[in-house]
Order: sequence, then C-alpha cells, then structure tokens
Amino acid sequence: MTALECWWHPPPTDLTLSSDEVHVWRADLDLPAWQIERLAQTLSEDEQHRANRFYFERDKTHFIAGRANLRTILSRYLDLEPAQLQFSYGSRGKPSLDSTSTSRALCFNLSHSNGLALYAVTSDRSIGIDLEYIRPLPNALELAKRFFSPREYAVMSSLPPDQLQEAFFNGWTRKEAYLKATGLGLAGLEQVEVSLIPSEPVALLSIQGDPKAAECWSMHQLKLAPGFVAALAVEGHGWHLDCLAVV
Repeated sequence: MTALECWWHPPPTDLTLSSDEVHVWRADLDLPAWQIERLAQTLSEDEQHRANRFYFERDKTHFIAGRANLRTILSRYLDLEPAQLQFSYGSRGKPSLDSTSTSRALCFNLSHSNGLALYAVTSDRSIGIDLEYIRPLPNALELAKRFFSPREYAVMSSLPPDQLQEAFFNGWTRKEAYLKATGLGLAGLEQVEVSLIPSEPVALLSIQGDPKAAECWSMHQLKLAPGFVAALAVEGHGWHLDCLAVV
C-alpha cells in the first residue's frame, strides 16, 4: 500500500459515484463571516445547538463550515437540498445518513485539523479518514507507550529522535482511519497495528492480532500540504481514488 498523490480539482457538473470509486474532498474551514452565516442556514437545529456550545469563535465557525460542507457534498450525490439531509449516529458518535431521508446507500467519513477538512465518500463499503496537523509533540514516545501496541512502541523506541514525531502521527492517523471506518472509536487503538516508519510502505498489519483480518482492508496515506498527514482506510480492494475540491 502506498502514499497517494491527490490532484485536487473542482467536481464535474454531472457528479457520479460508481461502486469502484472513492472520492476524497478537500475544504478550507477558515471562511469569511458572510459565508459562515450562509452555511449555518443549512444546519439542523441540533447542529446549530452544538455549534453554539463552542467557547472559542474559531472552533464554532470551523464546526459550522465542516458540517455544512458535509451536507453540501452529500447532497450533490443524492440530488437533495443540503438542509434536507438527516443523520443518525452510532454508539461512538459516527454519523451516517438516516435511511428515512434517502434511499441511496452512501458511506462517508470526515476529519478536520487546523482549518483544513477532508471528506471521504464511497458506496457500499466502509470507509474512514483521519487528518492531523503535525505539531510539536515532545512526549510522542510516552503517548505511543500508552496508546500503541507493544510491538509498535518497540519500533518507535528504536527510531532516532528526529523521526519520532512523524512516526507517531503516521501511526495515529492510520489507526484512527480504520477505527473510524468501523465505528469503534479510540477504544481500540492498541488493537490495530500499522506501519510507522516514514521510509516504509503504508500498511495495516493486524487487527486484534490477526494479520488475515487486515488483508480485507486498503490503507493509504494521502499526500497533502506541508505540515499535514492524512490516512484513508477503505474496506476491500480494486477501487480508484478521485480528489475533489469544495469550491
């Protein structure tokens, strides 16, 4: 499995999604106030309440832009107005389309960090995406000991200090992408083993100690702007990626 180059382009007017396609959308969340006000009008009452609970204005506007973009993106596939979409949530908070609002099966996942958001969309296969802004992390090894498997911790302990931070974010995003695809949440971090070393191929190594279970998934790193790392986990193989930009 590899790191995938993303060539971001505007979506076509006749947007379609076949069974062997995965679309990843990119969106900036730092938007002018007038645009945030317009996007907020597409949110549900529950989403508006959630937005108002944020203490910092930047967090509030990022939430509004992130959720409104999700609605706009999904509505393009479903030929509905963004405000018409209804969501349901798993036990650990994973959103999915409520079957009462559409008859079409779309699988999606989203992640955002430091003003940038990614949305992964496919049909009839589980999918997860995670995005992190690489920030100083002096306790990367301590965090790996707490959240990673003993084998992963041993790998990180063998790395030179200048590779620890990148290795940690590689591991974190790859684990999170898989766990978000399955809806398991952070509780299973140490049960998912992935490759960490920056120079090695991207790989999902085992799930709960079972390498065979990992073979049912595709795991890729997405090449983004400098300072960001992102991972994509997709159930199955034989699909191809298209990278789209929210405009």
